[in-house]
Amino acid sequence: MLKELHLFLLVVLLLVCAFFYQLSLKSSCFFCLPPQQLEQDPGALLGNGHGIVFIETSERMEPTPLVSCAVESAAKIYPRQPVAFFMKGLCNTTQLPSNSTYPGFSLLSAIDNVFLFPLDMKRLFEDTPLLSWYTRINASAESNWLHVSSDASRLAIIWKYGGIYMDTDVISIRPIPEENFLAAQSSRYSSNGVFGFLPHHPFLWECMENFVEHYNSEIWGNQGPNLMTRMLRLWCKLRDFQEVSDLRCLNLSFLHPQRFYPISYPEWRRYYEVWDMDLSFNDSYALHLWNYMNKEGRTVVRGSNTLVDNLCRKHCPRTYRDLIRGPEGGAPGKLGLGNT
Repeated sequence: MLKELHLFLLVVLLLVCAFFYQLSLKSSCFFCLPPQQLEQDPGALLGNGHGIVFIETSERMEPTPLVSCAVESAAKIYPRQPVAFFMKGLCNTTQLPSNSTYPGFSLLSAIDNVFLFPLDMKRLFEDTPLLSWYTRINASAESNWLHVSSDASRLAIIWKYGGIYMDTDVISIRPIPEENFLAAQSSRYSSNGVFGFLPHHPFLWECMENFVEHYNSEIWGNQGPNLMTRMLRLWCKLRDFQEVSDLRCLNLSFLHPQRFYPISYPEWRRYYEVWDMDLSFNDSYALHLWNYMNKEGRTVVRGSNTLVDNLCRKHCPRTYRDLIRGPEGGAPGKLGLGNT
């Protein structure tokens, strides 16, 4: 009898092993995002043109505290709108070994109106002028590929679905009251770090055509802000801004630099200096922190009373509580100074 019992248990064990082996072939993990947080069709969620879009074109799965703050602040400012984060490293089912391994990823996936999507560029570029460029390009040989591929992806996503695109170092502080707009980085020069359009807007289609026709990845910004600027000049007769008034042209708006760039890129370090109370940002909708300029690796330090510390504490409180560390590198959420 004992021998038969051992044989029965062995058979059961083999069946259990076979079951989990088959399961592992179908899915790369047992820790997957909830179905509502990993939509299979972005169009079903974003198709009404009111979504907020972020993009990660590297394979990185764990967002930095600044990226987490950007996404969380948008979700906080636009609570009734979907916030979509397209990630190159994300598959349809994604391994999440533990919250301690990917705390930022877990934090964002727990926010009700944040949705995480795989960034499949070939599929994204279908039915756009960008597909012919993408299928012939050798990404490994391209200069600035992460940035260039992001420039292309944001054009295609907003053209297909509409909505507002934001770089992952843009902290939202109040709603943008525009549908079709570009953001001035300086007078007569557009950024591509923030822009918004309704679906299938002809301006973006012409941008994608120009992207392919004048492609040169070795010129920094040629596929990004330079592209937006040269296309805007074709559409509009640009003039200097008067006070803090936006410019209107046809059915789009060119928003004053104060809306997103009250601190210009040569002064980016001001975000990491003690907060100057004279900086109120009353005319701003969001703040671009110029993270590309941050070659020094400056970070948000909890309780430091820097401008970025105050922005994070106010506009992304979950990120501030759970991800941002203090001056001694102590665990988030366990410091007395600056705790929320």
